[in-house]
Amino acid sequence: MGKFNEIINSDTPTLVDFTASWCGPCKAMVPVLDQVKNEMGKEVRIIKIDVDQNPKVADKFKIRGVPTFILFKKGELIWRQSGGMDTKTMISKIKPSV
Repeated sequence: MGKFNEIINSDTPTLVDFTASWCGPCKAMVPVLDQVKNEMGKEVRIIKIDVDQNPKVADKFKIRGVPTFILFKKGELIWRQSGGMDTKTMISKIKPSV
């Protein structure tokens, strides 16, 4: 978890997408996350964490359902939400942290 901690402690807001390969709603979020990245560029870092491949990280943040999104800045949890959402909503949650 060293690399993960290094990433979320950055000054750049980091959106963590807790996902799973078998999750339909997670797959539906791929184009949304692509749009967020296109619109926000270097203002935000987006990383995916597969809960099946990274159970310790998922357990640490008490991930019970996927997709779950957590926004970190300087190691602090800024925002968290489970379930899908549209691009506009996601950007509105990230923007205040930039």
